[in-house]
Amino acid sequence: MEVGFVGLGIMGRPMALNLLKAGHRLHVWSRRRESMQAVIDAGAIACDSAAEVARGVEVSFSMVADAPDVEQVALGEQGIAAGAAPGSVFVDMSTIAPSAARSIASRLAAGGIDMLDAPVSGGEPGAIGGSLTIMVGGRPEAFARVRPLFECLGGSITLIGESGAGQVAKACNQVVTGISVAVIAEAFNFARINDVDVERVREALLGGFAASRILENHGARMLARNFKPGFKAWMHQKDLRIVLDEAHRLGIALPAAAATAQMFNAMSGSGLGEDDSVGMVKLYERLSGGVAQ
Repeated sequence: MEVGFVGLGIMGRPMALNLLKAGHRLHVWSRRRESMQAVIDAGAIACDSAAEVARGVEVSFSMVADAPDVEQVALGEQGIAAGAAPGSVFVDMSTIAPSAARSIASRLAAGGIDMLDAPVSGGEPGAIGGSLTIMVGGRPEAFARVRPLFECLGGSITLIGESGAGQVAKACNQVVTGISVAVIAEAFNFARINDVDVERVREALLGGFAASRILENHGARMLARNFKPGFKAWMHQKDLRIVLDEAHRLGIALPAAAATAQMFNAMSGSGLGEDDSVGMVKLYERLSGGVAQ
């Protein structure tokens, strides 16, 4: 299949490479030319704009930072809409506000272009391994067309509902994962302050109701002091801002998410924003008078 891909950063690059490995003919563009090189070397066709990416392809993907970036990629002067044919599909895999996804989808639909909002969970390891969790909003007919491509990228693929529903599911995911990372960092720091072996505490917790994938995976990375970013703390900060903006719009209380957002704000403010989100443990250590390395 002729496929387009815009945005070749930490997540987008390995996702594009997986589409190439599956045998699809891939047209790519990124604002930073150097980020395209590995994908071009693997056989992708370099383009000069998102509009050029969309010309002649059935499906165009984007993986960029935030709603203004998606809007520019989709609807800008040299965006997807300027090059895509009616009947094609635009799939945005970024994490943006549900309301923004619905607005962009509505404007694309006026030109006959279907949009799927399809944010992902799994971080860089999931992107590399093709094992992402993909949460999709949009028309079932468009989802059915794109599903074979999603299967090149993820292991769990769920159509949640209409436009924006994928972003709602991702927001829920970020609430759960963000709070979990903060809670585990808090618990590990509590054990450390009590001069108890944190590794043994984690081992015990994994055997009970406190067990979770976050404790298993992210907890291990905290113990190993592995803060190499698979998902940077500033990204989780941005995602929780989206969650809280939506909560304010809807007039609902999300107190645990709000408290966790403040911790991610503090990470960014104290120079830890480029660390993986598991660097939260360093923030707790600093707050408790420990030495964070």
